[in-house]
Amino acid sequence: MDRVLGPTGREQLTRVTDWLSGVAGRLADDADRLVLPVVGAGTLLVLAVVFYYPVWTVFVEAFGDAAEPIRDVLESEFYVGAAHGLFAHPTQVPGDVLAWLSSVRVHAAWTGFFPDVWFSFPAVRKGLFGFTAWQAFLSTLASVALGLPGAYVLARFEFPGRRTLKALTILPFVLPSIMVVAGFVATFGTNGTLNGVLTALGLGKVELLYTLKIVVLAHAFYNAPLVTRMVTSAWENVDASAVETARSLGASPLRAFKDVVAPQLLPALAASAVLTFVFTFMTFPIVLGLGGLQLATVEVWLYARVQQLDYETAAALATLETVVSLGLTYVYLRYEARRAGGGAGKPLPRDRLFSLDDLRSALVRAGIGVYGVVVVLVFLAPLVSMVLASVGGLENPTLEWWRFLVERQAGSRTQPSVAVRNSLLFGVGALALALPMGVVIAAFSARGGRGRKVADAVLMAPIAVSGIVVGFGMLQSLVFGVELFGYRVSVVGAAVVVAAHAIAGYPFVVRNVAPMLAAVDDRLVESARALGASRARALYDVELPLVWPGVLAGAAFAFALSIGEFDATVLLAGENAYTMPVALKRFLVDRAAGPSVGPAAAMGTVLLVITAASFVVIDRVGGRYRP
Repeated sequence: MDRVLGPTGREQLTRVTDWLSGVAGRLADDADRLVLPVVGAGTLLVLAVVFYYPVWTVFVEAFGDAAEPIRDVLESEFYVGAAHGLFAHPTQVPGDVLAWLSSVRVHAAWTGFFPDVWFSFPAVRKGLFGFTAWQAFLSTLASVALGLPGAYVLARFEFPGRRTLKALTILPFVLPSIMVVAGFVATFGTNGTLNGVLTALGLGKVELLYTLKIVVLAHAFYNAPLVTRMVTSAWENVDASAVETARSLGASPLRAFKDVVAPQLLPALAASAVLTFVFTFMTFPIVLGLGGLQLATVEVWLYARVQQLDYETAAALATLETVVSLGLTYVYLRYEARRAGGGAGKPLPRDRLFSLDDLRSALVRAGIGVYGVVVVLVFLAPLVSMVLASVGGLENPTLEWWRFLVERQAGSRTQPSVAVRNSLLFGVGALALALPMGVVIAAFSARGGRGRKVADAVLMAPIAVSGIVVGFGMLQSLVFGVELFGYRVSVVGAAVVVAAHAIAGYPFVVRNVAPMLAAVDDRLVESARALGASRARALYDVELPLVWPGVLAGAAFAFALSIGEFDATVLLAGENAYTMPVALKRFLVDRAAGPSVGPAAAMGTVLLVITAASFVVIDRVGGRYRP
């Protein structure tokens, strides 16, 4: 080669090689610098295609033809109750109000010098939205009543297993709601555990299914741990020095709690109550499974309208519900901002739970014992009853329902083995999509500078929009197809289900990773950048290894949420794309009125095992989620 090229040829070849190496290096540097912006743009594109555009099509449908679908709903007494007059004939509203007031009966009696007056109000027609708000209000009260004592116990007492119990308050974020329905059917159904106990005691059976009581109790099961978690966190941040100062100035323990502790707990309590109201206002599987159409909320009726192909009414309901949920989410964020301010100084000391010093402490611990019994009945009984029902109960144990899960059911449109396989595959696919999306948005949120607020807004939007609305939007846009350049593009089957699951899961990745990224020392990143690393390289080589526990916790969240997602899946799952929650719902419909809920209980137990495994990962790797 040297003889052929000669000295001049060798020199020219060396220059060309150096030039090509320089070009390749510059291209590599440019590509390295562009990795994070390109991935971020890709994430926004995915969100635009599978979230914002589908939801936008729902709004367009609702406001089409001079907003006639919206007006039809607002002017209907069935949907908005007595408030329909505000929209149907606003000029007659004063007359309507006077007519209502004239129907109020006033009764008065005199006892000595003191009047005894009471009013008899006529029944107010709530309508669908009014009933949805009413059950959400009752569910919020029940959740607060059940969650506050738990916060008191966790914040003020030390006992073995306290850390585990506190960690269990995260379960509402990973427990599939349709699985909870199966547990409540197994416990409170006609042939459930409760009626079995009552029959053994010689008492009559009670019918709780398809009543408002059981719906409210199931909502409390789901949301009371949320109240406990948020209030416990606030209670542990109360500065003990302020309480000691109040006591040294002569305040009694009750007065110190009222003036010092309670004001610091109220923002967390208000935030948890608002968030609970949002969740229960947008409730779907619990009411669908335990209440049916006779107790239908907005989401259940929306689902029924889609099933009846009444897409205009469904779009109007979805739009109005989304407006309400966004408004309530804004209120929650305001409370959350107040709650996030300030840190604790000296924490309040905890008492030993099992020490009895005086009569007062004995009474307090007796009350805690009663609360513990209530917790066991409300939270453990449904899960235990579901597991027992999957094996036929204690009296007649059988593995029939577990064989049912693995055997092919002749002539059945729902094959349990297919549902299990689909759920696992969809969970892996959703994780592969949600994890990079969540990490990228977390990076922009934690260190994005001026883009931080935009990233946070992008994060919160999928949380504030219910899964049934997202599923409906995907159905009438991606599934039905979109015209692009003269071709009709449609996304169906597994792809659209995985996309819906990823949208539901990636915000939890962000909420686990972003706080940890924000806590990483800026000097480490600056040192990497000073040595020539791009932003993406610094994220990959420096930051991610330090926040790997949060990434694993976020991945566990995304996988568990995909496995248990029901709201969007029930609308999008085709003949061969159904998952375990959809199969469980079908088993409940087919079997709840019969002699056994075994098939649904067995499928629910599988979901419980996967959920428990995900929870162990979340708890052990140290991920932190703050609702």
